[in-house]
Amino acid sequence: MSRENRRGFLRRLQWKCVESRVDSKRLYYGRFILFPLRKGEAETIGIAMRRALLGEIEGTCITHAKFEKVTHEYSTIVGIQESVNEIFMNLKEIVLKSNLYGTSDAFICVKGPRDVTAHDIIMPPYVQIVDNTQHIASLTESINFCMKLEIEKSRGYQIKSPTNNFQDGSYPIDAVFMPVRNANYSIYSYGNGNRTDKEEILFFEIWTNGSLTPKEALHEASRKLIDLFSLFLNTEEENLHLDDNQDKIRLPIFTFHDKLAKQSKKEKKDFHLILIDELGLPPRI
Repeated sequence: MSRENRRGFLRRLQWKCVESRVDSKRLYYGRFILFPLRKGEAETIGIAMRRALLGEIEGTCITHAKFEKVTHEYSTIVGIQESVNEIFMNLKEIVLKSNLYGTSDAFICVKGPRDVTAHDIIMPPYVQIVDNTQHIASLTESINFCMKLEIEKSRGYQIKSPTNNFQDGSYPIDAVFMPVRNANYSIYSYGNGNRTDKEEILFFEIWTNGSLTPKEALHEASRKLIDLFSLFLNTEEENLHLDDNQDKIRLPIFTFHDKLAKQSKKEKKDFHLILIDELGLPPRI
């Protein structure tokens, strides 16, 4: 057995949680390490895992609120200290966790004077509120405060485009579905002076909003990545039936290299002398 094969045989990847704490009901922190990795592997795993943590994990949020007899989202209601828009901002801060699929409804119906908090929301049994103390509104008079809420489970950040018709009293609320607030990684290299013999340790830091722990977020992100790449493990290619799906799948006629060659020939310039500004590349997102 060669030296390289022997080192690969003896290498056993390990991961562990080196730090875990709960700063508040809506802020969990976890620090993890993965080792030993060959040079370059830590960067590959770190980039993919961070993108999956921030963009692929689903969360639950309030996406709509319905008031009775409210003409505009910036209007005020007699007997309520906050404006309608301020109430929506408070609803946006409520953190939920659920086994919800699609959308569901929740309700608030209380009588003042009193403070309205997330504890007053009547949720379906499969939806839980992480922090019941989240403030919603302050009722200063003896009035009925009733509201219908729409709850949705999705991923990413969803900006609801306002409609012009608010006659039914339903208003959209911007939703941050991402349960992971932040994710960072760092790499530590160790070994002798030979670059080929160096190994790496990947450090991961994860902050969540309390709807799941950092360890659960790490498991979920890993599962998402496995699901995305598992298709390429099949030895046979998928038959796309392009002739039957021309309206759904549109493939480029020319490759990128053909486009460059055509442009170079048209302008009678050497391929190596073309400036990057002349390529017409789209801006990187």
